[in-house]
Amino acid sequence: MTEADGARDVRPGEALDAARLTAWLDGRLPAGNCEIAISQFPHGHSNLTYLVRAGGMEYVLRRPPFGNVVKTAHDMGREFRMLEALAPVFPEAPRPLLCCDDPQVLGAPFYLMERRNGIVLRRELPAGFDLTPALADRLSASVVDTLVRLHRVDYQAAGLGSAGRPLGYVARQVRGWSERYAAAATEQIPEMDSVARWMAERIPAEGGAAVIHNDFKFDNLLLDPDDPARVVAVLDWEMATVGCPLMDLGTSLAMWIEAGDPKELLAAAMGPTHHPGMWSRERLAESYAERSGRPVDGIAFLDSSRSRSSCSRSMRATGADSPGIRASPDSTAWWWCWHGTLPAPPNSEP
Repeated sequence: MTEADGARDVRPGEALDAARLTAWLDGRLPAGNCEIAISQFPHGHSNLTYLVRAGGMEYVLRRPPFGNVVKTAHDMGREFRMLEALAPVFPEAPRPLLCCDDPQVLGAPFYLMERRNGIVLRRELPAGFDLTPALADRLSASVVDTLVRLHRVDYQAAGLGSAGRPLGYVARQVRGWSERYAAAATEQIPEMDSVARWMAERIPAEGGAAVIHNDFKFDNLLLDPDDPARVVAVLDWEMATVGCPLMDLGTSLAMWIEAGDPKELLAAAMGPTHHPGMWSRERLAESYAERSGRPVDGIAFLDSSRSRSSCSRSMRATGADSPGIRASPDSTAWWWCWHGTLPAPPNSEP
């Protein structure tokens, strides 16, 4: 990683017990019993990510956040098994090495994987990184290629046949989005209710099954320092499953902010997708269709002035303008999402 994205001192309250970790690693690493040094990657707030140096080697450790009480979330064993199956068939998946399900060691299950070095592009580019329009064009193509190759993985042959429930996946996601929005709503926004109804009434037919990442965006991609248009690793697999590949594309499009988008969306951008030379969402979808062989004729971009205005209000309602609160990707996903082989909604009403 670049220095700007490298590991730093561990955040207060998130320190690991080095003595317990050292004892557990004894005999499990090639270096044997040796002192370890622990630092932390600063951008992980869901699952926490640490750099562990031991015996001249570097490893990445992932564990749930401290204080987590949601038993079904942050499943380290599941993430480990997903990577274990993917690493041999999808080179961008880091190789997992060790998994510990004993909470007595670090207070929660955790796993170690190999460290990949590279560049992470976020909203603010690393110092000295020159994202020219030509590089942005090549990088856009590489992002699509990487997603297409992930979706081509034979998940049955990889041993991931039981990793998800592809049948009914789209309907479950739409229902889940609506339920989570309703549970978190702090005021009534009629436009959001209209979107929920519109989507629920137009659940598309099943669109196939593939390994999907579910959070495929720039800050989860590691780029080659010598050729930044090449993706050398895909990170953060905690939400990966087997489901509809076009939903994975839709999630990526939801977070692909363009230069001409409303200021509220631009303020929520997580990567450099609005820089000159970056492809449009439409071109990304078309390229994905061409390279994957999957039709995406039903990509519906709700970009009328009414829906954009509603998006602005919904993001304000979810805290986008509040100090210290970042708009959730789910709030943008309502407005830029895949609707299968459906007609685009009317311009005046979603």
